[in-house]
Amino acid sequence: MGKRIFLFLLTNILVVAVAMIVLNLLGVGNLRDGQGGMNLANLAVFALVWGFVGSFISLAMSKWMAKKSVGAVVIENPSTPTERWLVETVKRQAQKAGIGMPEVAMYESAEPNAFATGMSKNNALVAVSTGLLQQMTQDEVEAVLGHEVAHIANGDMVTMALLQGVLNAFVIFFAKIIANVASNILNSNNNEGEEGGFDWVFLVVDIVMNILLGILASMVTAWFSRQREFRADEGGAYLSSPQKMASALRRLSMMQPGHLPDQMAAFGISSAGTLSMLFATHPPLEERIAALEAKHNFALV
Repeated sequence: MGKRIFLFLLTNILVVAVAMIVLNLLGVGNLRDGQGGMNLANLAVFALVWGFVGSFISLAMSKWMAKKSVGAVVIENPSTPTERWLVETVKRQAQKAGIGMPEVAMYESAEPNAFATGMSKNNALVAVSTGLLQQMTQDEVEAVLGHEVAHIANGDMVTMALLQGVLNAFVIFFAKIIANVASNILNSNNNEGEEGGFDWVFLVVDIVMNILLGILASMVTAWFSRQREFRADEGGAYLSSPQKMASALRRLSMMQPGHLPDQMAAFGISSAGTLSMLFATHPPLEERIAALEAKHNFALV
């Protein structure tokens, strides 16, 4: 837990530092025009910088943070039959998918799961838990690896970072617009916030709207993530076989998939502990199995 808190704080410090440097270079000054309105041009630049800087710093650091968060160890010199099989399988699938060879890693966990992360198709990581290797057949593990390689080949990490950046920018932009309107209404009988006084109304409403709009944005990213899961399942079926992919999903439905840190959850084979489908990054496993069976016209016994 201490390691995760440290990584979280470090990431946010880097986001703040980079964003402030960029904003200073762009010469973005006061966001309010001094006449009760907002400087929309400055606000737009401010929102875009803050929205995208954090998203892309997280993407750039994703492999490093993933390894540290779960203790994943990259297989550099395979020394066991299992390690050799993992590396050879990912290499074969990466070649078939037309991407560069990802790093292959294992991490200690009794819970079955796997994930992919990385900044680009040719700079990625595929990691599997020891629990997945112990509780699945080789064919099923092959399908899970194919699912993760498909995430990389489909460019899902970059696409999600772009989407998150856009949504972050919208949240920041409209939160400040709404906060300014509320400030003008509630402070109309005094000069608070306009002549040197600190505008508490603006600050409080801005924070509240960032939270509320952020929740709505999370629903959008979760919905998009669920659609990408169907594509990754199709990719896994192509790189292994539809039967192997459906069998792997069926096996997961009978087990308790492991929880992954937030930054990897969207690209794991499954997610656990979601409170609502509106915020779930993965569709129900039964829906994913049914989609594969319907598309490839077979029934998994």
